[in-house]
Amino acid sequence: MSRLAFRRWFWLHKWSSLVCTGFLLLICVTGLPLVFSDEIGDWLETGPAYASVPDGTPAVSLDSVVATARAMYPEQVVGNIFIDDDEPRIMVAMAPSWAAFAADRSTSHWIKFDAHTGKVLAESQTFSGDGGRFIAIMLSLHRDLFAGLTGELFMGAMALLFVIAIVSGVVAYGPFMRKLDFGTVRTGRSRRLKWLDLHNLTGIVLLAWMTVVGVTGVINELSTPLFGLWRLTDVQAMLLPFRNKPTPQQNELSSPQGALDAVRAAMPEMIANSVVFPGSPFGSPYHYVVWTKGRQPLTSRLFSPALVDARSGKLTAVVEMPWYLRALEVSRPLHFGDYGGLPLKILWALLDLVTIVVLASGLYLWLSRKASWNEAEQELAVSNAAAPLPEAAE
Repeated sequence: MSRLAFRRWFWLHKWSSLVCTGFLLLICVTGLPLVFSDEIGDWLETGPAYASVPDGTPAVSLDSVVATARAMYPEQVVGNIFIDDDEPRIMVAMAPSWAAFAADRSTSHWIKFDAHTGKVLAESQTFSGDGGRFIAIMLSLHRDLFAGLTGELFMGAMALLFVIAIVSGVVAYGPFMRKLDFGTVRTGRSRRLKWLDLHNLTGIVLLAWMTVVGVTGVINELSTPLFGLWRLTDVQAMLLPFRNKPTPQQNELSSPQGALDAVRAAMPEMIANSVVFPGSPFGSPYHYVVWTKGRQPLTSRLFSPALVDARSGKLTAVVEMPWYLRALEVSRPLHFGDYGGLPLKILWALLDLVTIVVLASGLYLWLSRKASWNEAEQELAVSNAAAPLPEAAE
């Protein structure tokens, strides 16, 4: 590599790192509790324990759960039902109206039911209330800085800069370590040089993991426009035959349990665990949207929706998700490391902590510089970190 090429790659690594480092530190810090979001939610959760029932006890009908929720809040609409396949609970989300929910999503709230008895165990003031409030704050900081789509795109740009910093750092690392053994940390010289070697070493060791997390972070931040594209293209095409029909009122809806059973019968290889009611911004104006997922660990994060006519209760379509949403679904568990149980979560947390060290050491190297970056490059050359190049290469 010529000296000019090295300086260009070094400049790219330096500035891409500096621009995104502060935001990446925030992402890493907020990412730690998100890795353990299930465990934290269980720890913060309050309310009665689930009923003790014999193995194989069937779940209560969704019809009775919905009837109870509507009796508790007769003036509100049911948004969706979530059937947990990890613990015996059913969550019902409600809102004052679809218009109120569209204007302010914080107007929604949830009711938690025991899946075996149908008993109300807890309810929230808002959808992210109680134990979920802390996780909701961390997720919003991690994803969009409380700035919605603008924040998502901005954080996506920071993740992209992180990927650029990784690539440019790897390219510059070869000439930088030409005369040193791999993994050398020069402790006998200045503190800054020692931290420089530690920064380079930890960055190279975590290269694969940081690249995966960075790339999946970019993809995750595109979830809103990607789902918007899907709704404007594939979903609109599917709903075209129903465009002249009015959205059914709550008293016109067929059985939600019947919709769930219809999808389970048509897709026995899948787990149906969510029913979105017609009128929801996340669903169809005319259908129950029943979301399903695979039964195996690797397929349990691949979701496919099915449409059930909300008036007749008949299965209308099983939707094939486009490739870009499949990529998004695969990227989420890879990003948070929550697909392999607690041991993988602990590993992800440890790697996250080491990444914080990489970012903090890079910031320290910038703030502790004794001269301009040109002088710093000369210092590296003198210390044999960057090998002299022949005049022809210059």
